[in-house]
Amino acid sequence: MITMKDIVREGHPALREKAVNVALPPSEEDKKTAKQLLEYVQNSQDPETAKKFGLRPGVGLAAPQIGLTKRIIAIQVHDEQGKLISHALINPKIVSHSVEKAYLLSGEGCLSVDRDVPGYVHRYARVTIKAIDLEGKEIKLRLKGMPAIVAQHEIDHLNGIMFYDHIDPKNPFSVVEGSVPIER
Repeated sequence: MITMKDIVREGHPALREKAVNVALPPSEEDKKTAKQLLEYVQNSQDPETAKKFGLRPGVGLAAPQIGLTKRIIAIQVHDEQGKLISHALINPKIVSHSVEKAYLLSGEGCLSVDRDVPGYVHRYARVTIKAIDLEGKEIKLRLKGMPAIVAQHEIDHLNGIMFYDHIDPKNPFSVVEGSVPIER
């Protein structure tokens, strides 16, 4: 089971490396990693489990955050209709995206960042992602709003990009024209 002690923090080289594609079909070890990432997110969202194991709540986790530079992520978040979006994804790739941008009004955070970083992170409002699921099958996800933001945050980790790299250092709360604010 992944706990906070397994999650690497800012400054760890894995967070700035470009992760490598997982060989297909995924090995049992890679599937296990994907499952463990998803389990962390699920456990962290359960108040009793989170308290018992000292887990910071999260909506996504990427393999580089546990020091493994492989293209594996997990997300678990509700969409605006309240539907649970919960996936472990191997080799996720954004295949299309909206022109329209969106940002979280509360800003973004990260399990690998132990400090508040104020500012808006502008991302695509809608994305289509292709990936391999835990059964080794290709899946296609069309995400918008909060799930789209979470998926982009995690895919950024696979490319060595931290959320605060997107924040305008001179004007952290500047809003890109036509972008949509999203409540968490």
